[in-house]
Order: sequence, then structure tokens, then C-alpha cells
Amino acid sequence: MPALRVILVWHQHQPFYKDLVTGEYRLPWTRLHALKDYYGMVKLLDEFPSVHQNFNLVPSLMVQIQDYVAGTAQDPFLSVAAKPAKDLSQEERRFALQYLFQANPQKLIGRYPRYHELWERFREHGDHPERAERYFQPQDLTDLQVLSQIAWFDEFFLEEKDVAALVAKGHNYSLDDQKLVIARERELLGRVLPAHAEAAKQGSIELSTTPFYHPILPLVCDTSAGAVSSPGLALPQNRYRHPEDAREQLTRGLDLHEKVFGLRPKGVWPSEGSLSEEVLAIAHSVGVKWMATDEGVLGRSTGSFFARDGNGRLPGNLAEKLYNIHRYENGTAAMHLVFRDHTISDLIGFVYSGMPPAEAAQHLIGNIKEAAKPVLAKGRDAVVSIILDGENAWEYYPKSGREFLRYFYDGLQREAGVEAVTVSEAIARHKDFGKMTSLVPGSWIGANFNVWIGAPEDNRAWDYLHHAREFYAQHAARATEEQRKLAFEEILIAEGSDWNWWYGPEHHSANDRDFDELYRKHLSNVYQALGAVPPDSLAQPIAGAEVRPSFVPQTAYIHPRVTGDKVRYFEWMGAAIYTADNRSGAMHGKQFLLDSVYVGIDSTHVYGRLDFKDKVPEGDFDLVVNVESWASGELRPRRALRVEASVHERTLKGWKIENGSEELVTASSSQPDEHVKLALLRNFEFKVPLAWLLATPSAAPAERAAERKAVAVAATSRLRLRFSLWQNRLPVDSLPLEGWIELQVLSEGDLIFGA
Repeated sequence: MPALRVILVWHQHQPFYKDLVTGEYRLPWTRLHALKDYYGMVKLLDEFPSVHQNFNLVPSLMVQIQDYVAGTAQDPFLSVAAKPAKDLSQEERRFALQYLFQANPQKLIGRYPRYHELWERFREHGDHPERAERYFQPQDLTDLQVLSQIAWFDEFFLEEKDVAALVAKGHNYSLDDQKLVIARERELLGRVLPAHAEAAKQGSIELSTTPFYHPILPLVCDTSAGAVSSPGLALPQNRYRHPEDAREQLTRGLDLHEKVFGLRPKGVWPSEGSLSEEVLAIAHSVGVKWMATDEGVLGRSTGSFFARDGNGRLPGNLAEKLYNIHRYENGTAAMHLVFRDHTISDLIGFVYSGMPPAEAAQHLIGNIKEAAKPVLAKGRDAVVSIILDGENAWEYYPKSGREFLRYFYDGLQREAGVEAVTVSEAIARHKDFGKMTSLVPGSWIGANFNVWIGAPEDNRAWDYLHHAREFYAQHAARATEEQRKLAFEEILIAEGSDWNWWYGPEHHSANDRDFDELYRKHLSNVYQALGAVPPDSLAQPIAGAEVRPSFVPQTAYIHPRVTGDKVRYFEWMGAAIYTADNRSGAMHGKQFLLDSVYVGIDSTHVYGRLDFKDKVPEGDFDLVVNVESWASGELRPRRALRVEASVHERTLKGWKIENGSEELVTASSSQPDEHVKLALLRNFEFKVPLAWLLATPSAAPAERAAERKAVAVAATSRLRLRFSLWQNRLPVDSLPLEGWIELQVLSEGDLIFGA
């Protein structure tokens, strides 16, 4: 019988946050993700001995973890979390408020009631540390310091007795509690790399590496590769061509793995799945046996387009091509290549977090089996490769996705004819390799390099790197060995992909400015290490203005006609507006279908309008609006409604509104409520009575504004709304991506006067 082999590769990576000159860590994410994700992802496999996997550890991540374990990491975020609250300076208190709330609001902050309470208080003052600082007393700050760390603890760590006791305590933490958390962090971080070493020794995982500082190797070899995969792409003014640096980055990664784990890796996940023929030749020359990238690179290289049907399935000939291991041979270079299933990998990254864990795991296993069917039906072994980040997705799952993974792994080990294997195991067992003699350069994002080159910000960053590299070449010979070593290390760091990830239009985070400043600091250090003054250009930001999702609160009652035709601009004036930021964060691949939402009330109804990113999507899909009403001080919503509309070929075919399991009204009701309406034309609109939500606008007196405000605040209730689009029973996009849009249920006068 043919076998279905599932390859899972978890890519563990964080940027290099350390400034080599000052020794300070600019951002804390290496420490926090090492506490939350890396250990448990490996430890979980103890429960599933027949499920073998691959973990790709980026060397620059490993050395940062080692720095923390050694106690030599200078982390100002950790210092502020560890300092007694009463001793914090005003600047430190504001620093704590700025950074200690940088966590997923629902899955991390929302898991701890006191943490969520403090976060809400911070939000009440506009998310501005300067405004909010006076409202946080020492006990508030101590609770924040403790809970902001515990929130990032791995599920296994949360089960340990002393940590569990702190979680149970919940609030009013003491200085001793604070000291315990900080002391435990270093000890817990010390378990991460040994856990990987032990699992590799037992054979349950294979460890692979990445070039040391996570550079885009094809671009380091030659920035002209950017225009090979994207003809006509604007390139930097100066061509960057340093294949010797690419070799150095790759060799260093292999060496560090061998030093730490006692085994030299056979395989490499190239940074962002970025490959070219020049990179394959270098990798072959340093002993690499296999590499992996995305299906898009295979498609471009073989003239194929992996188009799926409405159920996400490939036709037989394309399935045979993708669900195979390929052997690349060109001249003296040879390499086994594995290509990820882009669709299935992205379901884990972006979709399954919105489903019940057992249902999501069952759907995933069914997807894998269905995908492989055309190959197995021909009596051939199928290899389905799933490759994605091993940390970022879990912030969006309950309990870091462990329930989902347990259901998934249990299902894998129970499926007859299915093997979860390492890449090397799959290669050893495979018989009929696909043949490749050429490869079009590309990455796992669009089969090109457009995220890292082409935009004005990207190209400016490459030009600055070029100038620093040229300066090094001209002046290194006259410097001391120590100076040369430091300057070259900074160049290798600056070659990393993470800086240009945040430049250009594709991605942003709350730390865009930090990344920009740190990149320019690394380049400045090159000049300073060689005894020179950095150029003035490095004192100016590369990044332009930040693009953020925007929210404008409701300013007046609205009375729109519900027709689904968004040309009636003036009818929605005064509504609250939430505009999506269609740039993704650390994870790339999110599908954006929704653009903006308008919501508002009048004295009797709540109205909603959903605008699509381009036009109404093709195919069948469902639109879901969740609406909750909340009263001040209550811990649960008064009423929760679910508005669900079914769309077929861009036409509204049916809808219903439910309160829990109770169906209130449908499109087919014999006497539909005249006060309820849904419409879809160029956009989606609805109106629902406020009475259905047990919500009534406050009736404030018309006297003095101060009295009006006092009465309104006392009586105010609020609505929370979330819009989502579902295809094939999967949540594909939502607004907001996290959290809710909030409306105050006020009288019109209170809205106008800003009560």
C-alpha cells in the first residue's frame, strides 16, 4: 500500500535584538517567545512518540537564548519588570505601561482578569503612557509586572506548583512574588535548547538550521535576483553582491548547531524559504543535503500554477508534482528539495485559531488526506509538507494552541497509512523523486523577494548596507583584529531579513520605529568600530509614517436606508468607522477580503455596513456579525446576537438572526419584522432593533453639560460588534482581526457633546 507521509517543519525565529556595542536588547521578544512557545512545542511530542517532526532553529535565536541563560543579556524590559514598583522612576513607569501591555488582548491579556482590568484602564486614557501613568498606583504596577511575565509562560510551566500558585493568587502580588517570577524566567529559558537536544537524540525530531542572522541569501548573493523573479522591479541604486557573505552565514549556522547539539544538520530552511541556483550551489558545497521552500517556487520553476478547486484540492497531475520530494541537479550541485503546501500551512497560521480545537484538527487531517488522494490512487507514496512559523500563530489560539495540536497529533498517529516523519526520514523512504535541473529564484511569499526589495524604503536600506559594506572593504585592513571582527559582525547582522520585513508597504508592528532605529544602529556601529563617524543619513529614519488600523467613534445618530449600496455617503456620516490595516504583522499570508466597517445607532436601531476590500468576493461564503450588549459593571453580556447571511454568486440567498440557540427571525419568516433588514449589493448592510439587545440609549437631561455627562456615564451601556467572512465553514477574514468594535449606547445629545 502506498504511504502518506506528513512533514511538519516548525520554523523558530526571532530577529537579532541585541546591540553589540551597548550590549542592550532593544526588544524583549526572544525572551518572551522562548518562555511561551519553543519548549512546549517540543515537549508536547513526549505524548506522541510516533509523531516525528522537524524544528528549524535560527542560530541568531539560539545565541540570544544562550545570552539570557548565562545572565549576560542586558534587557531593559526585564529590568523594569523586576524592579520594585515603588522604586520606578516616572520614565520607567511610562516605559512599563508602553511595553508590558504588548500582548494579544484576548488570548494572553484576557486570560488573566487583573491583567485585563489594568489593560482596560490603560486604554481608557488613550493608550498613552504619559496620560495613564498617574492612574497606576504601586500595587497596580506590581500586578502588571508579574502578570505581564506570567502571560508569556509556556503551558507546561503554568502547571508547575509555584507558578500555578501565582496564577491562582490573581492579584495583590508581593515583591517576593515578583522576585520569584523573574528568577524562574532564567531557569525556564535554560530548558529550551536542552529539550531540543534530547528530542533530537531520541529521534523524535530532526533539527535543521538557517543562515546565521536570517539573511535572504539570493539577495545577499546578488540583489539583481529581485528583478529575476519580478521583472521590472525597481532595484537599489547600488548592486549588492556578496556570495562570500552568504557562504559565511550558512557555514556559521551549521557550525553553531553542531557545537550546541553535537550533530551537524543535514537540512536547511533558508530564511523565508528563499532560494536561487547560486544559493543551492553554495549549500551543496558546504555539505547541506536538503532544503525547503514554497510551492510557488516549484510552480515557477516548472511552469506550473497550483490552482485549487473550490474545496482547496489540486487536480491529479499537480498533486503528483507538489506531494513529492524533488532532486535538483545542475552541474556539480545536487540537493533534495521539499516544497510546502501553501494552503494547508496557512490554514494553521491564520484560520484554525478561529475554530474549536477538535473541529480544526479534524478538518486539518481531512484536508491532508484529501490532498494526497490523487497520488495515492496511482499507487505512489505522497509527501505533504507543512511548514510555518513555530511561534507567531499561537498567540491567536486559546492556550497557545496546545489543545489543537494534541487533537491533531493524536489524529495523525491513529490514521492508518499516515506517517508523521522528519525530512531525512521521508527522503530515506522515498522512491520516485521528481527531477529538477533549474530553479527560478524566489521565497515562500509570492515566489519572489518583493517584501525585502523594490519599495523605496527597502531599496534605501540596501543602499545604506552597500555603503557600509564598501566602507568596511576599504578600511578594515587598517583596523585592529577586534575592530574588524566587530564591524563585520554588524554587517552580517544588518544583512538579516528582519529589517526589510518591516520596511515597505507589507508589514507593520507597534515596534516599527524600534526596528528602524536598531537597523540603523547596526550600520552605524560598522563605522564606529572602524574609528569613523557614521554618515548623517543614518541619523534619519528610513521608515515613513506608520500605517495603522484606524477607529473613529460615533459622533451622531445615523438613519441610513439599508440597501447594500455604499454610494449613499451622507447617510452614514456620524457613524463609528473601523478601517482595516491590510498589512500583516509578523506572520505573512493573511487573506484580506474586508476593508472597513461603519456602525452606529439611533434611538431604536443599531446599523452596520461592511465594505469589501475590492468587490464582493466570488463563490459561496457566509457573513457573520456578532453583536453583544453590555451594561456598566457587568461581567457578562446582557444579550448576544448572531447575524448570519449566506451569499451565493454575490447574491444574498438567505439570512437569520439568533440569540444563542433561539432563532429570532429569518429571511423566510412568514411575517418578517419590519424593523429588521439585511442587504447586499456593493456592500453588506443591516439594521437590528436595540430592543433585541436589551439596550436603550440613556436619557440625559438637557441642562448643564456636566450634569448630562454624569447621568450618561451612570446609565451607559455599550455594544460590541465583530464582522467575519467564512468560506467552506472556515473563518477567512474578520474585522477587527482581534477584539471588538465598541459603541456607546447614548442619547443623541450625549453623542454630540462627547459624554
